[in-house]
Amino acid sequence: MSTPVYTRLQKFRIRILMLVGVFSTSIVQAQLVEHASAQPLLTLAMAVAAAHKNDLWLIGNKHSQDAMIAASASAGTLPDPKISITFANMPTDTFDFGQEPMTRFNVGMSQVFPRGESLAIKQRQLSIIGDQFPYQREDRKAKVTVMVSQLWLDVYKAQKSIALIEKDRALFEQLADVAAASYSSAIGKTRQHDIIRAQLEMIRLEDRLTMLRQKQETSRQKLNEWLYEDVKAAASNGIQLPLVLPSIVLLNAELFRSESGMITSVLFDVLSQHPSVKALEKKVNASRAGVELARQKYKPAWGINASYAYRDDDAMGNDRADFFSVGVSFDLPIFTDQRQDQQVKAAVSESEAVKVEKGLLIRELKASFETARVQLTRLNERENLYKMKLIPQVQEQAEASLTAYTNDDGDFSEVVRARIAELNASIDALNIDVDRQKVIARLNYFVVENDSSDSYSNKYGNQYNRQTVKK
Repeated sequence: MSTPVYTRLQKFRIRILMLVGVFSTSIVQAQLVEHASAQPLLTLAMAVAAAHKNDLWLIGNKHSQDAMIAASASAGTLPDPKISITFANMPTDTFDFGQEPMTRFNVGMSQVFPRGESLAIKQRQLSIIGDQFPYQREDRKAKVTVMVSQLWLDVYKAQKSIALIEKDRALFEQLADVAAASYSSAIGKTRQHDIIRAQLEMIRLEDRLTMLRQKQETSRQKLNEWLYEDVKAAASNGIQLPLVLPSIVLLNAELFRSESGMITSVLFDVLSQHPSVKALEKKVNASRAGVELARQKYKPAWGINASYAYRDDDAMGNDRADFFSVGVSFDLPIFTDQRQDQQVKAAVSESEAVKVEKGLLIRELKASFETARVQLTRLNERENLYKMKLIPQVQEQAEASLTAYTNDDGDFSEVVRARIAELNASIDALNIDVDRQKVIARLNYFVVENDSSDSYSNKYGNQYNRQTVKK
């Protein structure tokens, strides 16, 4: 066989091998889809709902609220009256109840009335403290939603990256076969170091797969911590995440349309309605009630007492009159400079400290919000750059280098570099998409509306129920 004919047969064989590689890749993808569809899927909405259901903190917080409600009810009640029973002035020589006229049997009762309106104020203060617990649960649900979303997206990113590498590994295996066939025929530009390069890239892909599986397993274990038992049992049996990335709905998206961001006053109004801020407002109101309670200590505490004394007949059988006593007691808070004045100062300072805490919280929320908003803006720019320019050009470069190589007009190393660049670009694009969803989840935390737990599921939780699928 002449050399030109053999060369054409070799090129034809190379093209056939490349077509087989592409066909094998399609088969692998189809198998992955079939395998995923055969296993239970853990969607992002399911993970968030499971985390809310399994969060013991929410249960404990509800018990704390119930305890505060009970304490508030009891705080408005007067102290229990005191009953006293006394045998007074018993003679020690005979212990005869009727021997001495001073001997008597006393039954008394006393009742203390706290200072001023301290009971009503204390009851109102505890009621205000109890009102902050629903806001704390709202804030906790929002934080858990963000946390679980981050973990779920980490698992998804690792799973999708593994799928991308597995897809390209089949192609690299075909490239290695092509290089080996070309080198063994001694026709073409394939050299020994090209074969070594192909083998080296395969080893690197295996290492990347190992690292990604480690990240996937680590994130999955962290995610399982938030799932209730039936989902955890399903996860141990090989539960899978969807093959497509969900697009989390950006709540109050109209607030982010301005390129310069939200107006400061508008942002302040939005953050002021955040559950964590509302909880601190309740704490501020409770501290104000504490100031009123401290000022009640300038007023006297009152008490009343009444007693009845029974006396026996005398030795001659003559009847003795019984005694009845009634009295009022109160204290005089006249030395106030070292007690009441200082207690009021302490309550005022505590109230001011809570106000500062609220201001610091709003400032922290604003800074975190602006950071996330800028991140989302830049990620949107990168996503557009990758989709519109980088990915098409990298794919075009890979196809061009492969075509040149199969026509004996290119270098094998360039084919490998182009394919690696295409794989890296695909993974980078995936990372950008996942990071966008993470940032959107964080942004939704700042604009979550302040509602009860029932309406929470209908509003904030529906960011996943209304999700669209990113192709």
